[in-house]
Amino acid sequence: MKVGLPRDVATLLAAQTTMGAARVVLETGDHPALLKDAVTTPAGCTIDGIMELEEGKLRVTLIKAVVKAVQRAKELAFS
Repeated sequence: MKVGLPRDVATLLAAQTTMGAARVVLETGDHPALLKDAVTTPAGCTIDGIMELEEGKLRVTLIKAVVKAVQRAKELAFS
């Protein structure tokens, strides 16, 4: 939406992109980094977007979220 797409179009594009990437990883068994390498070009749009995600520490944030959720699940299971 930030770049001018209507909400429904932005939502559909985000969902389809995520679903497509997940399908490729599941069907090939390849690590997601291989998919990233396959779809990025030097100085292209995708690598610029990935760079923003990395600078915002998205990967670290996602890992921390999973660790916290697992810790809480263990607490709840043993309480």
